[in-house]
Amino acid sequence: MAVHTKFRLITYSQEIVDGQPIFVSSNCLPTKALKYEPAGHSFHSAALKLRGVQEDKNEADDKKVPEDKEQTYLPSDSYSSKSKKKSGTGDKQQDHYALLGLGHLRYLATEDQIRKSYRETALRFHPDKQAALLLAEETEAAKQAKKDEIESHFKAIQEAYEVLIDSVKRRIYDSTDEFDDEIPTDCAPQDFFKVFGPAFMRNGRWSVNQPIPTLGDDNTTLKEVDNFYNFWYSFKSWREFPHADEFDLEQAESRDHKRWMERQNAKLTEKARKEDYARIRTLVDNAYKRDPRILRRKEEEKAEKQRKKEAKYLVKKLQEEEAARIAEEEKQRKEEEERQAAEAALQQKKVKEKEKKLLRKERARLRTLSGPIISQRLLDISDDDVEGLCMSLDIEQMRSLCENMEGKQVLLEQASVLRDAMSSKKEVADEKTNKKDANGSIKANGSASRSNVEKKEKPWSKEEIDLLRKGMQKYPKGTSRRWEVISEYIGTGRSVEEIMKATKTVLLQKPDSSKAFDTFLEKRKPGAQSIESPLSTREELEGVSTLASTNSTEESHSKSTDNQNSASANGVSSSSEQDVWSAVQERALVQALKAFPKETSQRWERVATAVPGKTVNQCKKKFAMMKENFRNKKSAV
Repeated sequence: MAVHTKFRLITYSQEIVDGQPIFVSSNCLPTKALKYEPAGHSFHSAALKLRGVQEDKNEADDKKVPEDKEQTYLPSDSYSSKSKKKSGTGDKQQDHYALLGLGHLRYLATEDQIRKSYRETALRFHPDKQAALLLAEETEAAKQAKKDEIESHFKAIQEAYEVLIDSVKRRIYDSTDEFDDEIPTDCAPQDFFKVFGPAFMRNGRWSVNQPIPTLGDDNTTLKEVDNFYNFWYSFKSWREFPHADEFDLEQAESRDHKRWMERQNAKLTEKARKEDYARIRTLVDNAYKRDPRILRRKEEEKAEKQRKKEAKYLVKKLQEEEAARIAEEEKQRKEEEERQAAEAALQQKKVKEKEKKLLRKERARLRTLSGPIISQRLLDISDDDVEGLCMSLDIEQMRSLCENMEGKQVLLEQASVLRDAMSSKKEVADEKTNKKDANGSIKANGSASRSNVEKKEKPWSKEEIDLLRKGMQKYPKGTSRRWEVISEYIGTGRSVEEIMKATKTVLLQKPDSSKAFDTFLEKRKPGAQSIESPLSTREELEGVSTLASTNSTEESHSKSTDNQNSASANGVSSSSEQDVWSAVQERALVQALKAFPKETSQRWERVATAVPGKTVNQCKKKFAMMKENFRNKKSAV
């Protein structure tokens, strides 16, 4: 240290010279001087400070400390609770921040501030700097006690620095530091921000995510309010929870014992962490329930919901009123239509009654005029003929007929007029009958044309069906132009529509029990004699052969007669010979109809095969005649 010669050194009073004790002030703790003169550069600097020449470095450092409490310390997420040691001796934990002179900053102190404060405090309280305190003690025991006190104080400073400079240890210490866990439960609406704002700021020190959003004020936007509550509802804390009953891992006797201690400590820590999260959640819930901005938004949403509900109810009410009005108008319209219809019906009824009355009057008039004619039997006019005219003629015709009869004075002339009316009535009836017959013939021709169209569709033969099955197996689904290829494969000129229809009808038919017999009939030799029907007997066959020989003899005998009649018949043979049915043929037809029911495929071909000497059309015609005869007999009975 440079010596300033232009300043006078410190002077000593008479008290010091006489050896009296005196307390002096310096940049360190008060020092008691007894019978010793101060010496050294420290006293020289102290003298300069007393004169105001040199500024105190401690005060300058204190001025440089930022007064704002902005948190710059962000601990890491990964930390361990292993080897947790309680600082200090005894049950009371020492204040590390106070030992380093950072009590006013505490958890807000930065690492640089901790290092700087430790250097100054270590120099100030180093045992070599505290030698003057030992000299102030009189006895050796007091000096030893004072020495132990100075050393323990210096060790505490070193321990505080070791804890605060290590991020994990400092996190554990900050977690156990004095903290107000109380949360507000209720407050006045106007004091909400004053009560809950500091509580959130106080608990925000434990947040992993920094910086934390502020509660704001009454003018804060709803988006910021939602972000604030979303942050706190997903709050993550780095706070440690060292328990009073935790086990010291350094006291473990073995590795298994240490692991057991770690598990127990983890259980206690997890329990404390859950309790702290529940406390934070309660704080957020209490604030959310009492936040005037949230309450105002809920009221607005409720009012909006009520407004929509009322609007919906109003619209529904208007719709119901409109529907009721339309229903009332429809009801009135129907009532008016019914009233008008009733009036029209009543009027029509009156007109009909009037017409009936006039008709009865005219009929009575006609009966009166025709009475003498009927009594004298002129022109064979009977009472039934007059009644027929009365029932068939309308009012105008009857009136004109009566007037014509009244215009004739002679009864014979009146009878001729009446006969003419009867003949005209008969002509009208004949025209109606002819029209009906013409309509019936038109219908018959239409049905015949439809049947011809249906018959135009060529039936599928057995060979075509077999080729169709083989073609569908040979060309499966997925083949390009499958149906055209199958049509070419069959080779009979079948169209694609006919083939597709046959796959849904012909191929799906169940096999018939008489298939083998039909195949046999198709493949038999032309000259071979066989049984024509599965139900026929030998006697029936003999009768059929006898009948056939008789018919051939009769035909040869009447050949000349037929030749003579052929000229008059224009070469057309009579069909009466073909319509002749023997008893054997009729019995075979009945049995074949029973053997082949209506749902049998190709029924009439099989029936004709079973009936000897008859074709399909003859069998159908005979069946129609039998059915007509049965109906006539039934009606006669």
